[in-house]
Amino acid sequence: MQLLVLAALFSCSKETDDLTPGGTTTPGSSTTTTGSAVSIDSTTTTTSKAEGNTGTAANAEDIVTNSTFSSTVTIAFGSTVSISNPLAGKGVTVTETNGDVVINATVAEVAYVVSGTTTNGSLKIYSEKKFKLTLNGVAITNADGPAINIQSGKRAFVVLADNTTNSLTDGSKYTASGTEDMKGAFFSEGQLIFSGTGTLSVKGNYKHAIASDDYIRIISGTITVTNAVTDGIHTNDAFIADGGTINFTATDDGIQCEEGYIVINSGTFTINVAGKGITASYDTDNTIDPYLTINGGTFVINSSKGEGIESKSTLTINNGNFTIKTADDGINAGKAIYINGGSIYSYATSNDGIDSNGPLTVTGGKIVSVGAGSPEEGFDCDRNTFKITGGIMVGIGGATSIPTASVSTQPSVVLGGGTANQLFHIQSGSGTEVLTFLIPRTYTTMLFSSPKLKTSQTYKIFTGGSVATGTNLNGLYTAGTYTVGTQSSSFTASSMVTQIGGSSGPGR
Repeated sequence: MQLLVLAALFSCSKETDDLTPGGTTTPGSSTTTTGSAVSIDSTTTTTSKAEGNTGTAANAEDIVTNSTFSSTVTIAFGSTVSISNPLAGKGVTVTETNGDVVINATVAEVAYVVSGTTTNGSLKIYSEKKFKLTLNGVAITNADGPAINIQSGKRAFVVLADNTTNSLTDGSKYTASGTEDMKGAFFSEGQLIFSGTGTLSVKGNYKHAIASDDYIRIISGTITVTNAVTDGIHTNDAFIADGGTINFTATDDGIQCEEGYIVINSGTFTINVAGKGITASYDTDNTIDPYLTINGGTFVINSSKGEGIESKSTLTINNGNFTIKTADDGINAGKAIYINGGSIYSYATSNDGIDSNGPLTVTGGKIVSVGAGSPEEGFDCDRNTFKITGGIMVGIGGATSIPTASVSTQPSVVLGGGTANQLFHIQSGSGTEVLTFLIPRTYTTMLFSSPKLKTSQTYKIFTGGSVATGTNLNGLYTAGTYTVGTQSSSFTASSMVTQIGGSSGPGR
């Protein structure tokens, strides 16, 4: 009894009187017959008022069609380099030496179109004005530096021409060019804004694949990083995505914003890395707010050593579909996590499924969070406020943070262990399905919250059985028919937060 009391005290809630563990459990108590069929409800979530960030980082100046480009310079790589420059002597100089093309521009409204193939060449641009760079079926390999090197702090509108395939590869060693910064196969001092419907493949042999000392925005197009020695995309100030298809393989991080924020509004992301999948952080300036907001998109993130999605500040998920499998935390934030919608599967082999170092708030969405064994948790928020007002949540691991009853409006229950690959089923006293879940790994603690869970009602727990014509979201069944297995126990949801079994604690 003393151990249970101590476990409750080290919960996620700041106020110990918010914790209301209790309820009753009666093994084997039920009139449900083994083998009975139960219809699985569509697990429709209730959603309360969203919390956290909802901004989209919209900027009309990032839309290429809002700018005018009145002159076009063309460069075609090949056995020789063909250059057409109507602005020669009028503000644009283009030189070529041994396959390396250098552009110097002092005038505005210039568009550059690059095509052809070189196995030992490059493109470098100096510009005092924003410009458009269209990749029109170009393949550039540079043995001693970036394939494209933009030494300009102005916007570069990078257009992947329709129905084209483009590729960029840098060398494993760079030849210095004075004090110029160079750290990626596609590097820019200024903003890189990608659009178009073509494809771009980048291989970073020296450091990053795509890097900007300002920000990167992806509006459309297909971008594939086949390999990067460090990050797939690395920015200083921000990363923003409004669409596109992004496929990354990197030795370190997939997308890293070193000193700023990340906003993802849409897009399809497949990220396979050793480090962090998507991360907003700061290295030296703690006045920066490295928040991360996801408003939509599809994400498949695999990390062999690091975290899946991380913000050193506030992480907000408003929508999207997530499949995250990592060694470290699947989802992590330094200050707070807000989940307002989306379908989330977060599986950590060695740490927490979802981990906030500050408050954790869930107002909507369907969430399956899988942590490792004790002391790791499905949901962990380090003794801070854990607020649940909507959504469907299944968290398993060695322990869990306890929801804060005084601010939560949707009931939750903490239960004991389960076995991998076993069906776990909860139904109401009247036989209505509440949860049908295929357990992905053996655990000792489950946290479950759903609009189907009501206080002052009794529920039956079954294990085993089978599901016919079922639809499931990473083990969480949303349709089908469950054939009842063996009833293991029953419990009464006596309060907003009911603890029947399992372990509670702060975790790290």
